[in-house]
Amino acid sequence: MVVCGTANIWMRAKSMHFEILIEDQSGKNALKKLLPKIIGKPHTWRIHHYKGIGRIPKNLRGTPDPNNQMLLNNLPKLLRGYGKTFATYTDDCPAEVIFVSDLDSKDLTDFLQELNEVLASCSPQPTTRFCIAIEEGEAWLLGDIQAIKAAYPKVKDNNLSSYHNDSICGTWEKLADAIYPGGSQKLSSYAWYVIGKVKSEWAEKICPHMDVDSNLSPSFQHFRDRLRQSAS
Repeated sequence: MVVCGTANIWMRAKSMHFEILIEDQSGKNALKKLLPKIIGKPHTWRIHHYKGIGRIPKNLRGTPDPNNQMLLNNLPKLLRGYGKTFATYTDDCPAEVIFVSDLDSKDLTDFLQELNEVLASCSPQPTTRFCIAIEEGEAWLLGDIQAIKAAYPKVKDNNLSSYHNDSICGTWEKLADAIYPGGSQKLSSYAWYVIGKVKSEWAEKICPHMDVDSNLSPSFQHFRDRLRQSAS
């Protein structure tokens, strides 16, 4: 965890530090490109990616399996740790946790309630914002069709024109059908880690072209606006 005023990260007055928790490498690749566009200097951040979403443990005070690198499995311990660390910071050294994950097939209201129950179990509680991509992180890429076309000039427009922002439709498959040779059917035939690598490549190529102020994904707008609200 970051320690204010150390040689590693110097927290200046009127700047904000964010500890960002995200479920996978492709999400980290996207945020590395997008955060400077959303907030930039003098704010600072660290992005921690995990090996998938996992599930919230029944015992919120228990010790997680050190071999389990899933985000939700480790979330209670992570938030407890940040709560204790942030409590030592001075007023001119504000910090927040930003939790980012896909909704997948979960109910949004229920999922947010579960996340808030984890936060409520912490004493002290770190300032935390939960930002959920609807349905998947690729929805944030699909919020900027022009960025996709800039990164992939041979994109299949008809696959994108039928997409409704943040719809539950098999989001990554929709993007794959537009830009991946053989589409989602071909990509789905590969192992999960190959799919993950391809998704990371999409983020690397598309995000540099994204206009964060005109992105049409409501869940991306929520993430963007929450960050800027904290940073203001």
